[in-house]
Amino acid sequence: MARVRLNVEERRADLLRAAVEQIEQRGASELRLSDVASALGVSNALVVYHFESKEKLVAAAFAYAAEADLDHLRRLVGRPTSAERRIRAAVRWYSPTGKAKGWRLWIEGWAVSLREPTLREVAAGLDRQWRAALVEVIEEGVTAGEFTCADPTSSAERLTALIDGLAVRMTVHPGLISRGAADGWVEEALVRELGLGV
Repeated sequence: MARVRLNVEERRADLLRAAVEQIEQRGASELRLSDVASALGVSNALVVYHFESKEKLVAAAFAYAAEADLDHLRRLVGRPTSAERRIRAAVRWYSPTGKAKGWRLWIEGWAVSLREPTLREVAAGLDRQWRAALVEVIEEGVTAGEFTCADPTSSAERLTALIDGLAVRMTVHPGLISRGAADGWVEEALVRELGLGV
């Protein structure tokens, strides 16, 4: 069977998808360039050509996976509906009881970023984009009179910190916190932070 030749962008995307799958299976610390090459039936040299090192591959794979989640978040917060509906949709989707994929990958990324500056920069940039999207919706809700919130940036920070913490607890220790409890805590935080129902 003849091998299909991919352009540089397609090959890079293939390598990133394979790297994400391997990280999910093995963990970032156990990933080897040869695992990614083997998964696609290509040479190690091809992986090195595109990413130079394991550290750069892991950082790029993390960014690649997270960008898909960010694109979905941008669609949710960009809908032509009330700010309350948009923030609730975003928080419901992003929370560990929602449909966002990749919490295991995020946790892997955070763990590796403790020792890897390249990944730490990527993770910090992605975190800023998440918060910025929420801040924008909160500010729009304040302007429209839907929310009572003196500091949208701090509110977004507290909301994401709560959700991130719940995600870590629920992913690492399944069953420790029930889905209902997590949803209730996130709802209480939304009401408190945005002045809903006041």
